[in-house]
Amino acid sequence: MQNEELTLTVLRNIEELKSQKSLADDLEMSVGKVNYVIHALIEKGFVKAENFFANKNKNQYKYLLTPAGLNEKITLTEKFIKRKRAEYEQLQDELKKMKENN
Repeated sequence: MQNEELTLTVLRNIEELKSQKSLADDLEMSVGKVNYVIHALIEKGFVKAENFFANKNKNQYKYLLTPAGLNEKITLTEKFIKRKRAEYEQLQDELKKMKENN
């Protein structure tokens, strides 16, 4: 998974995140990698972490997108759609050529 695509995936799922492990399992990657991405997003100001004070497990956090994080999510989503549209058009052209040569 490309870095921007991984970042977008985390940004899209961050607010519903139950745990870093659950996200890692969903993305089929290591918890360490997910942790690294989340901390990088926090350092960039795209995400903030709030501790669940009422929770007995003090290591659980709720992650929230900041306004800058929402803007980054929008930008990365637009890039992703543009890239996928170009891939789709290329595949359509290849399919058309295959049908013409058949």
